[in-house]
Amino acid sequence: MSFSSEFKEFAVKGNVMDLAVGVIIGAAFGKIVDSVVGDLIMPIVGKIFGGLDFSNMFIGLNNQAAGLTLVEAKKLGAVFAYGNFITVVINFAILALIIFMLVKQMNKMKNDVPPAAPAPTPEDVVLLREIRDSLKK
Repeated sequence: MSFSSEFKEFAVKGNVMDLAVGVIIGAAFGKIVDSVVGDLIMPIVGKIFGGLDFSNMFIGLNNQAAGLTLVEAKKLGAVFAYGNFITVVINFAILALIIFMLVKQMNKMKNDVPPAAPAPTPEDVVLLREIRDSLKK
């Protein structure tokens, strides 16, 4: 089997295509979560903590002057951007919560499906049982 035919067989399998679709949807969903955290949640959290802007919270490691934005400080050298880290942790927590709720709902839907009725016993098995029972007598 040639390399190209093996690759084609691999790429066209259902699992590979499902994985590709999952990755693409996951990337798009990640952008939505980033927007929810960055545009909706972090401003509220910042307001609760007295107007803090987590995106510009950092410690300059190259003696950067106070009052710079994170982008300006990074241009001057290394920074310890703990505010960005806090935002990423909140992104992860929200994403993990959403995935947990989705999996929990899917499991609930699976468990709500009633079990299938047992298949009727084939006629030949019924006949053999009748013969067995009559021989026992």
